[in-house]
Amino acid sequence: MKLPFAGRLLAVAVLSSLSLAMPLSQAQADEKPKVALVMKSLANEFFLTMEDGAKAYQKEHASEFDLVSNGIKDETDSANQIRIVEQMIVSKVNALVIAPADSKALVPVVKKAVDAGITVINIDNRLDPEVLKSKNLNVPFVGPDNRKGARLVGEYLAKEKLKAGDEVGIIEGVSTTTNAQQRTAGFKDAMEAAQMKVVSVQSGDWEIAKGNAVAASMLNANPDIKALLAGNDSMALGAVSAVRAAGKAGQVQVVGYDNINAIKPMLKDGRVLATADQYAAKQAVFGIEAALKVLKGEKPNVDADNVIQTPVELVTQP
Repeated sequence: MKLPFAGRLLAVAVLSSLSLAMPLSQAQADEKPKVALVMKSLANEFFLTMEDGAKAYQKEHASEFDLVSNGIKDETDSANQIRIVEQMIVSKVNALVIAPADSKALVPVVKKAVDAGITVINIDNRLDPEVLKSKNLNVPFVGPDNRKGARLVGEYLAKEKLKAGDEVGIIEGVSTTTNAQQRTAGFKDAMEAAQMKVVSVQSGDWEIAKGNAVAASMLNANPDIKALLAGNDSMALGAVSAVRAAGKAGQVQVVGYDNINAIKPMLKDGRVLATADQYAAKQAVFGIEAALKVLKGEKPNVDADNVIQTPVELVTQP
C-alpha cells in the first residue's frame, strides 16, 4: 500500500529519529566510567608517586575507565579539597577515590557525592567511622594498618638503638587525620613496650618545614632526647636537618613512614634508621580497583570494619 505524501513524511521522520537514537544509546552503553582521584598535597612525594601509579594503571586499562586526578597545595588545605570534590560532583564522575586531608571535615562533601549517585572509595587516611555513621554513610576504606606499620618502625628503633628510660619525641602528622593518630598510637605502643619515655608529641602537619621546626623545638626543650619518630618521611627529612643543625648527628636517631625516594639515601648512610613502606604507587590503584568493582555491581571484599587491608612493611638500611 502506498502512503499519502503526509504519511510518507511521518514515516521518514520516525525512521530518522530511530536511526539517530540507536547510535546514541549504543554510545551511552559503551561509555567508560570516569574515576576521579582526589589526593592530599602534591608537594609531598608520596602523593606524586601515588598519582604516577594511578596514571600508569589507567594507561594499561584505558579501555576500562577514564581517570581525572587532583591534589591540593598543602596538607592542611581541606577547604580546597572540598571544592575539588564539589567540582567532581558537578562534572558527574562515576566514582571518587579520595585521600581526605581531614577525617571529619570531608565527610559532608562525601555525602553530597554519594547522594549524587557517585561511588566513593576512601584511601590513605580513613574518614572518621563515627561521623560517617552519623550521616548514614557506608564508605569502604582501602589502605594499610597504620598503627601496625608505625609499631614495626618503633620496635626496630627500640631494639637497635635505645635502652629503657631513653627520652623520645613524636612528630605527628595533621592531628585531625586518622592515619596521623594511628601512627602516633603505633609509635607509642612500641615505646611503652620497650619502656621509653615519650617527652613530647607535636604536629608537623606532614610537611618538611614544619617537621624541621617541631624537631628543632623538641631538641631545644629536651636536650636528652635520643630519637625522633616522624609520622611521615617528609617530616623525617625536616627532623634530619634539625638534628644536624643542633650538632647531634649520630646522637639522635630519626625514623619515618612512607619510604619515599628522598629518604632512601638517608637510610643508606644512617641519617634515618627506618621507615615503613605502604606502597604509594599501588595505594590509588587498590582504591580504583575497588571502585570499578562496585560500578560493575560487585561487592568489594571488605572486612567486618568495612576495610580492605593493603600491605605495610618495615624498611631499614639496604
